[in-house]
Amino acid sequence: MDLGSCYLGGNADAVEFCPHRPFRHVLAAATYTLQEQEQDRAGSISLFSVDAAAEDESQRLRLLHTVDTAGVFDMKWSPTSPLLAQADAHGRLALWRLEQDDGSDTGVVFTDVCAEDISSSMCLYVDWNQTAESLSVGLSDGSLSVVSVREDRLEISQQWAAHQFEVWTCYFDRTRPHLLYSGSDDCCFSCWDLRENPSNIVFQNKKSHNMGVCCFAQNPFEENMLLTGSYDEFLRVWDMRLMAKPVNEKSINLGGGVWRIKYHPSIADVVLAACMHNGFSIVKIGSGDATVMETYCKHESLAYGADWQKNEETEQNGNSSVVATCSFYDRLLRVWQPENLVEL
Repeated sequence: MDLGSCYLGGNADAVEFCPHRPFRHVLAAATYTLQEQEQDRAGSISLFSVDAAAEDESQRLRLLHTVDTAGVFDMKWSPTSPLLAQADAHGRLALWRLEQDDGSDTGVVFTDVCAEDISSSMCLYVDWNQTAESLSVGLSDGSLSVVSVREDRLEISQQWAAHQFEVWTCYFDRTRPHLLYSGSDDCCFSCWDLRENPSNIVFQNKKSHNMGVCCFAQNPFEENMLLTGSYDEFLRVWDMRLMAKPVNEKSINLGGGVWRIKYHPSIADVVLAACMHNGFSIVKIGSGDATVMETYCKHESLAYGADWQKNEETEQNGNSSVVATCSFYDRLLRVWQPENLVEL
């Protein structure tokens, strides 16, 4: 069921629901737009309020605030506080803080905390470790950066040449924080041990993905299960117990490049996938084969951003799940509820 939609001021490429109370209704949507005349990449981050239960349709998706920035390739909320990290086209990493302000019209304020120039190359992806003490950044020149988060500043602690081409994704292992996964346009799925500086390579898989590796997601209920998404249209399921040589257990072709994958916040083995030229899919990854439960094809452009809202209703009833998605060239943000997602 569609709850609401909005056209953004630029090419829409990332959406992230804030996971922290009292801001679980807040959705961040980012844009990246190439301005050819100025030879610049401009962007924005817009904050929306999402209330699926509102009887008034105009209240289900409301714009709260917008800030103009450099073109945003990726953004992530901190796992410990309402702090948003932005990776942008100017090679910068920036942090924004969301706070309550009952005196404002929208009840929230969004302020810049700090920023750091990471590289002369573009920052393509960002991820937090689970303590929120470090961020990893994938760069367009094939490098990886690990950045320490201080109270009011960011400091690069490690930076190394990790891949031949663009690093589309990097991901801290959620239970082994010294391990960092990376995926690149060179088709490599790699793992690094951050306890050494420069980091040691734990493994590098060059054979499984036929095209660039775009995203990772670790099963929150089964720490040894890791998913990879690729331009080759496959979502792959990995068993990470043999760390030196992980096992590719199963895969499913989703009909489009798998750009983002997000696990459902409370239902085991259900993931949301942004499939570029083939819309969005909700996939069940159980003990048998992976299967597509539902597809959403109401976007008419590249399916890029996707996320689940984390709220009390979803935790109690999977049918109350709320999804935000965005598409690039039509600059469209949509918020919707899956039609047949039930507790499995």
